[in-house]
Amino acid sequence: MASSGTGQPVAPVSAARRPRASEEGHHRRLRERVAATHWRRRLAARRPLDHGYRLVVGAVGALVVTFGLVTIPLPGPGWLTVIAGLFLLATEFTWAERLLDFTRRHVRAWTEWLGRQRVWVRVAVGLATAAFVYGVLVVVLHAMGVPDWVPGWVPLWR
Repeated sequence: MASSGTGQPVAPVSAARRPRASEEGHHRRLRERVAATHWRRRLAARRPLDHGYRLVVGAVGALVVTFGLVTIPLPGPGWLTVIAGLFLLATEFTWAERLLDFTRRHVRAWTEWLGRQRVWVRVAVGLATAAFVYGVLVVVLHAMGVPDWVPGWVPLWR
């Protein structure tokens, strides 16, 4: 058995006890973590099933991202839907994982920047966002037709 230099014996590192990625300071990517799961390894062993799975993940992820992009200007969770679609795609595709990291960094930077601003700047950004959403809603309702159930007092420039 080897010595640590302090006189204490050091057990050799066996294959059963290798340092984890987090202990090494290395961050395993989402795609790598999913690929390491038992069910994903079994699926990857069958090439036709693996290609089919990746195709389905790509199609569903693209559909979720597209739906999110369409709903961004409307009230609701547009950006959250886009990020959820990117997360789904990132489980299988490297480009989606890079795009998700890019998005995460920029959303964090925007949030931190806005948090450092004075109250009037935050209120102005909130009002500008609300005005944009209202404008998009008016345009959409005029393009599709204002439903009869909308009361006349709602300012939609009929």
